[in-house]
Amino acid sequence: MKLLNAAMAVMLAAGAAGAGAQGYPGKTIRFIVPWPPGGGADVLSRIVSPKLAEALGQQVVIDNRGGAAGNIGAELAAKSPPDGYTIVFAYAGTHAINPSIYSKMPFKESDFAPIIWTAEVPQVLVVHPSLPVKTVKEVIALAKAKPDQLTYGSSGSGAMNHLTGALFTEMTKTKIVHVPYKGGGPAAIALLSGEISMIFGEPASVVQQIKAGKLRAIAVTSAKHALALPDLPTVAESGVPGYEVTSWNAILAPAGTPKDIITRLNAEFNKIIAAPDMRQRLIDNGFEPVGGTPEKCGEKIRAEIAKWAPVVKAAGVKVD
Repeated sequence: MKLLNAAMAVMLAAGAAGAGAQGYPGKTIRFIVPWPPGGGADVLSRIVSPKLAEALGQQVVIDNRGGAAGNIGAELAAKSPPDGYTIVFAYAGTHAINPSIYSKMPFKESDFAPIIWTAEVPQVLVVHPSLPVKTVKEVIALAKAKPDQLTYGSSGSGAMNHLTGALFTEMTKTKIVHVPYKGGGPAAIALLSGEISMIFGEPASVVQQIKAGKLRAIAVTSAKHALALPDLPTVAESGVPGYEVTSWNAILAPAGTPKDIITRLNAEFNKIIAAPDMRQRLIDNGFEPVGGTPEKCGEKIRAEIAKWAPVVKAAGVKVD
């Protein structure tokens, strides 16, 4: 009798979950972005969210929760109900690098269900126009002539662009002071004002200022030329052989979100980023669309965690 009651309970629970998924979505979806407005994460999220709202027939609200290199917003998402009404922007720094940098992580990757790997994101070395440099070799020469006098900003200690800069200074044997901010947007604003000398930033946070002549782009950090800035050389071909850093973005949900909801969201996001006009808009903002299955997204994150662990250890970057 007990076995029968247990079996019936399981069947009822499964039926309820299925019914909920079939009626999905029935209310507003919260899209947590673990960064302040203005940075690359915020830009991409605001590009795709109206299309997602249109496809689902429900409002999608951006919830910016910056701090701790993305950990605060990611933790909030991990602890949210797994009902399909919370999704979160995932980023290489938060989900692949932070586990090796932070001694106490507020979440683990198993707390999330992957939805889609949205894009690859080459970083770009950008300087304030007042800095008398136009090439990577000139940046290196100036940094060596003025040790500890140049500065580079990042979206937080341990963030991808912090590690990108740390790798650059290590490989070029230069001393450039790191200045952490609470997101890519604030770092870009600091660069525009001349508060810092340079950043290794996501194109989305600086590409418009580059095109307007307010900032000077020097090189991209990826192995190949960026689609958004095709005429810009790579750091590697500009005097630092072997240098390569490429970020990535994904969309996740809390672990336990019903599989058919994950499948639905994956299908909608794939359609959104594959549409010709949207694809071009993403590329113009520095995002190189990827797409694919939730499984592909999960494999990417696991591979990136393994890739960055020894790099972080070698760089000696640690946040308590």
